[in-house]
Amino acid sequence: MKLQDYLAEFVYGGMDGSVTTFAVVAGAAGAGLDSSVVIILGFANLIADGFSMSVGSYLAHNSENHTYEKYKRLEYLEVNYNPEEGREEIRQIFIKKGLSGRSLETVVEAITADKDVWVDTMMKDELNLTSGNRSPLSKAVVTFLAFLTVGLVPLVVYLADCFARVQHDLFLVSGVLTGLAFLGIGLLKSYIGERPLWRGALETFGLGGGAAVLAYFVGNVLERMFVQ
Repeated sequence: MKLQDYLAEFVYGGMDGSVTTFAVVAGAAGAGLDSSVVIILGFANLIADGFSMSVGSYLAHNSENHTYEKYKRLEYLEVNYNPEEGREEIRQIFIKKGLSGRSLETVVEAITADKDVWVDTMMKDELNLTSGNRSPLSKAVVTFLAFLTVGLVPLVVYLADCFARVQHDLFLVSGVLTGLAFLGIGLLKSYIGERPLWRGALETFGLGGGAAVLAYFVGNVLERMFVQ
C-alpha cells in the first residue's frame, strides 16, 4: 500500500473532521459553555460524524466496484457472443481519437486480438469506468482515522485545560491551531489536485472559518435566548 494512494481520503476526512469539530467548539464558545461541555460535544461529534462519514465512503466505493464488475461482465458477454459489434465499438472509439485508414484497422486488430485488452479498452473509453486498486474498507478506515486525527486539533487546548488550567483564551488558541490544520489540509488538497498551493490553503481556511463564524454566532444567539 502506498500512502500517496490514500491522500485524497485523508484530505477529505481530515477537512471534514476539522471543520465540523471546530464548528462545535465555536458554537459552544459562543454560548459560553464550560471546557468539559465542549469536550463532551466535540468527542460526540468526532465519533458519530467520523463513523458516519467512513460508512458513507465504504458504501459509495463498494457500489462503484459492483457497478464496474457488472459492466465488465456485460462487455465480456458482448466480446464472446457478438464480436462484430464489439469490434465496431473499438473502431468508433479510435475514429474519435483521430485514427483512420490502415492505422485504424491495425489498432483495432491488435486490441481485439486480446479479450482482456479489448474489454479493458471498452470499459475505459466507451463507459468511462476504471477499476479501483484499493478496497472500500481501506478507504473507509483512512477516512475515519483522518477525521479523528485532524478533528481532534480544535479540542486539544480544552483537553489541556481540564488537566492544567491554560492561562490563555481557549477559543483563540483553538482557533489558531485549527487554522493551521486548515492550511495544512488545503496544501495537501492542492498537491493532490496539482493546483497552486495558496489557492487550496485559502479555500480550506475560508471554508472552515466561515463554518466557525456561523456556529459561533448561532451559539451566542441561542445562549442569549434560552440561558438566563
